[in-house]
Amino acid sequence: MKKLFFLLLIGFVTIFSLNSCEEKTDNVPSGTYTGNIKEVEPSKSEIYVSTEDGKTLELYFSNATKLTQNGQTVPFSTLKEGQKVSVEVNNVGGSLDPIAVDIQE
Repeated sequence: MKKLFFLLLIGFVTIFSLNSCEEKTDNVPSGTYTGNIKEVEPSKSEIYVSTEDGKTLELYFSNATKLTQNGQTVPFSTLKEGQKVSVEVNNVGGSLDPIAVDIQE
């Protein structure tokens, strides 16, 4: 019984530690936002954007997300930390679905 309690305790501590490492993000209404890319996670097709009003948006790209630069479609690998972007998002049940992302610099 002590081993089971110990294993459960270790499990909870591990889960809590992993959750505390995650980026704090904001939930915003559907719309268009401008900001800078804070982080790019290619393995997850994910970016974090710091908006001009101080919010952090977590965006998971799908095959439907349109990514452009200078009017041309570009691959996800074009995204770099620090780039200025305009993002159009749809808030679906508290999750932000990026419809379009335009690299502005």
